Amino acid sequence: MGTAAGEGRAVPRYVQIADDVVQQIRGGVLKPGDMVPSESELVDRYGVSGGTIRKAMVEVRASGLVETRHGKGSIVKDRPPVRHRSSDRFRRSHRQGGKAAYLAESAQSGATAKVSVLYIGPMEAPEDAAERLGISAGNQVLARRRLYFRNGTPVETASSYLPWDVVKDIPELFAENPGGGGIYARLEDHGHEFAEFVETLQARPASKAEASELALSPGAPVVHLIREARTTEGRVVEVCDTLMAADQFVFEYRIPAAD
Repeated sequence: MGTAAGEGRAVPRYVQIADDVVQQIRGGVLKPGDMVPSESELVDRYGVSGGTIRKAMVEVRASGLVETRHGKGSIVKDRPPVRHRSSDRFRRSHRQGGKAAYLAESAQSGATAKVSVLYIGPMEAPEDAAERLGISAGNQVLARRRLYFRNGTPVETASSYLPWDVVKDIPELFAENPGGGGIYARLEDHGHEFAEFVETLQARPASKAEASELALSPGAPVVHLIREARTTEGRVVEVCDTLMAADQFVFEYRIPAAD
């Protein structure tokens, strides 16, 4: 968002107001836990109609900086420091050190991490996951669904889908705690050595259900990430479907410049 300046089309007034409110939050004028001024207060402050203020607040909520509570208005969110998701978070050395990627990253950033297991068990493979795994849609897979917290705030959901023929003889994968290094360490313990992890990311607004699960305002931005874990034999042995609160993450990638 920005203010009207120089050449080009004038920025709508509601966008200017939204930008001003956002800058007050980021600049610390409005602090975590503060109420955003009410619609009537903003009407008086900016000299515009209630409709303009309502459109501006849609933009403010989309920033992810506030949460709306029914009957109370909008409150500035207490935002913990962002956590980096780096391109080396799946290094074998992390697994051999006994830490899964999420816990390793959280420890490096000084955050308190918690993982809540929502479901572990057999299910029919969703169509997209089945295609990536190279099996027919509806075939049985092991599903592991988790909700991740950082400093007490839900920041990420993840659903892993693993081929049944791969997991049926690895009992640790059916446990809430698969042991040091997580599920990737257990897969490698049983001969599935990883060659690479391929991720696809898309930013979009959260659905109503997603916003509720991650304690976000309706329509807040999220990052939808799908990861394929590929072995040295060329097989995808896990598809992880992840949804992340966009304001909680910074993505950092190392891209080789040589062959």
